[in-house]
Amino acid sequence: MGKRFPPALLSSFLSLEGAIYAGFLVLDLLGRGDQTTPIKYAGILLCLGFSLLGTDRLVPLALALTVCADWFLLVRGDHYALGVALFLCVQTVYYLRLRRAGADSAWPLRSALALGAGLGVYALHMASPVNLLAALYFSQLLANTITAWTRKGKRWRRFALGLTLFVGCDVCVGLFNARIGGLALYYFAAVGMWLFYLPSQVLIALSTLPEKERSS
Repeated sequence: MGKRFPPALLSSFLSLEGAIYAGFLVLDLLGRGDQTTPIKYAGILLCLGFSLLGTDRLVPLALALTVCADWFLLVRGDHYALGVALFLCVQTVYYLRLRRAGADSAWPLRSALALGAGLGVYALHMASPVNLLAALYFSQLLANTITAWTRKGKRWRRFALGLTLFVGCDVCVGLFNARIGGLALYYFAAVGMWLFYLPSQVLIALSTLPEKERSS
């Protein structure tokens, strides 16, 4: 790839993702979410494909792991522990990306968040190997999100915003699975998972582009 990223490819990517996003949101709001799995998975695959055109090699690895995690959690709907473990690997790759960019390791923050998340699971009487693994994963996502906001430049703002939306998605996943709150919150969480998730992955994919290509 040359110094300039082809604008037509960027426009095509955003248009396709926009169509996918609108398509599954309409079906979700109509209560036909069981029909959206192929559409949603296509959106994640498209993010992976687009990231391969960028200048960062760690993000495509993370998105490939994301595709694998979603295969188990979204497409198959089984092997939940494996899917969560793969998402933990995704956050490990993003940690390496941040470290390569000069970010601090933030181990006190990471340790405190992991401990707090684990204690929270116990406090809610939901302690199980899978839930504790999910708590560890979520703590590292939070740590990466906080760390990403310390980086300067449009690339890192997009990455940080993508991780922030990722957090929003996982909060909805937690609310949906725990069934905390009334029906209104439950239904919001059901739609909110992918309301936040696909834009988060699109922004992460966009963060692979050369800095000057993201001025628009």
